[in-house]
Amino acid sequence: MLKVGSSLLADLSGELTERNARPLAQFIAASRSAGRAVVLVSSGAVAAGRARVPAATSRASLVLRQALAALGQTRMIALWQGLIEAPVAQVLLTHDDLRNRRRYLNARNTLLELLHQGCVPIVNENDTVAVEELKLGDNDNLAATVAALIDADLLLIASDVDGLFSEHPLRNPAARPVESVAAITPAVLAMAGEPGSVHGTGGMRTKLEAAQKAASAGIATILFNGADPTCTCLLPAGKYRGTCFDAPQTRLAARKYWLGHASAASGSIRVDAGAAQALRGGKSLLPGGIVGVDGEFARGDIVEIVLAEPHGIIARGLAQYNAGEVRRLAGHHTREIETILGFSYGDTVVRRDDLVTLEGPA
Repeated sequence: MLKVGSSLLADLSGELTERNARPLAQFIAASRSAGRAVVLVSSGAVAAGRARVPAATSRASLVLRQALAALGQTRMIALWQGLIEAPVAQVLLTHDDLRNRRRYLNARNTLLELLHQGCVPIVNENDTVAVEELKLGDNDNLAATVAALIDADLLLIASDVDGLFSEHPLRNPAARPVESVAAITPAVLAMAGEPGSVHGTGGMRTKLEAAQKAASAGIATILFNGADPTCTCLLPAGKYRGTCFDAPQTRLAARKYWLGHASAASGSIRVDAGAAQALRGGKSLLPGGIVGVDGEFARGDIVEIVLAEPHGIIARGLAQYNAGEVRRLAGHHTREIETILGFSYGDTVVRRDDLVTLEGPA
């Protein structure tokens, strides 16, 4: 997962430039050649739009900024497509999309399918319709949210600073760079300044918030200077120059812990012994092993999976279909899903990455 700030893409006039984008595009190409898929969260649309409207100022009204985002979005996508050989795909999201469970899953499935098709998704906030999201640094938090959404291995934040320092380096020449942060504590947050201060408005605090959010999902974050080509060149080799924010636990462990302890819906899915054995072996839940559904749940809810005979809870996971749809699919082959429902969210009722097995009957 790579997030690129607008300061790296726009010159002083607001026009988009390839100067910093080209080395980052080369990193994306190197990652793809090594078999690592990359999702890009790119700022720069509002800045690019402002360059198209000379009368617009940095203190433009919200409505004007939304119009500038619409003007600049195509230019930003065109910049990246001109530098990346693979097809790029524009994905516009708002926080509402990620709070709504159904839309959250739709966004996840779309991004994963784009990666499966060999594309480079370019994610941005839908600034044209967003209101509170149009503020400095919010794409940092969006990047962390999307990283958790797609189960990213690593979050990279490319900025115009060298990383986190013990103090503001412009105020204190003796400030030391911080190479590694084990956990984001109040003392670490204090290094970025308080929100609303001169230091805090520089965007460092939102980067720490993003790293904290990613860490809670088991994803480490690296903050580096994307304006320094030598920093970017280190990344394909697994090296970095900047600040690494560790994740206290693995991504899978964080997700499994959440699935095992979060509140479940009132409904459950009953499965046969064959399906139970497959789930314990790390497989997904398919319609053919389902014998019944109890209660109600929506797509995206956490449901309990129980063994029909002898009765007992064996797993919990995120349902890809709602209770009524699962009832209709029970006992059928995956190839029949679209015929039965008239649509398909995929071959699985619960994906193995969205499932945790529990102690239950043998």
